[in-house]
Amino acid sequence: ARALRAGGETRTLDQLRADVALDLLLGGQGGKSERSEVFLYMDLQTYLGLNDDPAEMAGHGHIPASLAREIAGGSNTVLRRIITDPLSGQVLDLGRDRYRPTAGLDEFVRVRDRECRRPGCHRVAQACDLDHSLPWQFGGHTADTELIDLCRRDHRLKDEPGWNYRLGSDGTLTITTPTGRSYDSSPPPLHEPRDEEPPPF
Repeated sequence: ARALRAGGETRTLDQLRADVALDLLLGGQGGKSERSEVFLYMDLQTYLGLNDDPAEMAGHGHIPASLAREIAGGSNTVLRRIITDPLSGQVLDLGRDRYRPTAGLDEFVRVRDRECRRPGCHRVAQACDLDHSLPWQFGGHTADTELIDLCRRDHRLKDEPGWNYRLGSDGTLTITTPTGRSYDSSPPPLHEPRDEEPPPF
């Protein structure tokens, strides 16, 4: 629209934008830069044609399995593996196709860690970098089980040769230095431990 305006066009910029958008929608003459993005949720068995369960298109609702397979089979389609909890259906892992975490995952890790995970550093997590404890290039995943908060200085230190970071299933981070010494860091609890039995009313 700005390029058209520069050529002595009498329409306003907003009018040009509306006309260009309408032209793209009706004629599809936008060239190679034209790209649409839809999010389609369907299970592997539906994708493989083993069942005909409907899929869900974000912002639209359910669509027939045959249409979902046709969309998923497009030449420029990007498929992403998403692992969910079989009981709750909650997302557990976004696979390796996504380097940056979602906003919800980012917030979860920052709330969990509360501060930089290097022992002795108390920089608030909201001012830290979110980093893969197992580097992405070595097979790290974008999941809460592998993401940690590190201040910028400690993030750079982690990438130096000889440093090893391992995040346990309980959230304990073990840092091994180039000299072989190990240090543990656990996220601080959000409240004091509570009795197993609730107090009487």
